[in-house]
Amino acid sequence: MAVPKKKTSKSKRDSRRATWNRKAAIQAQRALSLGKSVLTNQSNSFEYPSKDDEDDDE
Repeated sequence: MAVPKKKTSKSKRDSRRATWNRKAAIQAQRALSLGKSVLTNQSNSFEYPSKDDEDDDE
């Protein structure tokens, strides 16, 4: 016969949410940092076509 699961404690729930929020905050910071480096032309890890490259294709 099926038995109901035990209730998860508030501390365990809060710990999981904190971990999830921390991971999201780290990803947001990395994305912001990459965006800033691309705008200032200091990015070494991200390549994208420039306007000069687009004109050469035509």
